[in-house]
Amino acid sequence: MRHHRVLVIGVGSIGERHLRCFLATRRAEVGLVEINPDLRRNVAERYGVSTVFDDLASALVSPPDMAVVATPAPLHVPLATELAKAGVHLLIEKPLATRTEGVAQLQGVVDDRGVVAGVAYVYRSHPSIRAVREAVASGRFGKPVELVAVAGQHFPTYRPAYRTIYYNNRAAGGGAIQDALTHIINAGEWIVGPVDRLVSDADHQVLEDVAVEDTVHVLARHGGVLASYSLNQHQAPNEMTLTVVCTRGTVRCEFHEHRWRWTATPGEPWHDEPMPPLERDTIFIAQANAFLDAVEGRRSFPCSIAEGLQTLRCNLAALASLESRGWHQIHDF
Repeated sequence: MRHHRVLVIGVGSIGERHLRCFLATRRAEVGLVEINPDLRRNVAERYGVSTVFDDLASALVSPPDMAVVATPAPLHVPLATELAKAGVHLLIEKPLATRTEGVAQLQGVVDDRGVVAGVAYVYRSHPSIRAVREAVASGRFGKPVELVAVAGQHFPTYRPAYRTIYYNNRAAGGGAIQDALTHIINAGEWIVGPVDRLVSDADHQVLEDVAVEDTVHVLARHGGVLASYSLNQHQAPNEMTLTVVCTRGTVRCEFHEHRWRWTATPGEPWHDEPMPPLERDTIFIAQANAFLDAVEGRRSFPCSIAEGLQTLRCNLAALASLESRGWHQIHDF
């Protein structure tokens, strides 16, 4: 089995998870870059990592095979561009950025250098989402016409540091739209195609010590498919349901129930397709393996930079809609 040299840049909450999950593949030797000295030392000691840097320039003296860019979102594109110029394969955390400037240059460098690059929309590695996508793509249930997604999570329980990290600042990629809803819209685009236009409503409702939105509703058009997305980050149950209504049946994934299900005849019960309960790291390990496979030429990575850019434009349109109170075309961003 090939072992790749992987560098995780930024080892806050999500960066530490990437580091842990690449190690779990047993296919990678993992190093890290972290500017915070205490965090750098603590994470390196926790996982026995000996390849440790306090800045990217030092790491690029001897470039790794691949890197995970897990810094705050405004730094993703400039860091990824620098890495791509050095011939390093790239896994970039979501959202791809907080604005579109620089993304075209990044894509050009990626193409010129021939590196593998993808955006870490981890729901594309979730078995229930993959099953629903395959069911819709098969044509078995007819043409998709409607998508409904409803999700909620108690942030103080699952992300207790939300007050002090990027989340509390939209300019850093924070707020419910860029932090959480972006995952679900990206999954919806993977299943039924890209969003053409949308309108959003959102507000800060409950979470303490932040002012960014913690509750958001979006209506969207994926071509001929009507969609609605509803998410909050303060309810007690941790749940996510995504339903695709087609002309000859309906399919649904229910993360919290560890299943996907379908029905095709009026009045009949749901046919359940259970999935084994997942540990929190499971889909991140699957994503790490998918990236390693892509670097080895075994398959394409599930989410390309172009697809990440499309979802970034959805983020920007949703944020703009909060100000204008109207619909926005995605191609305007």
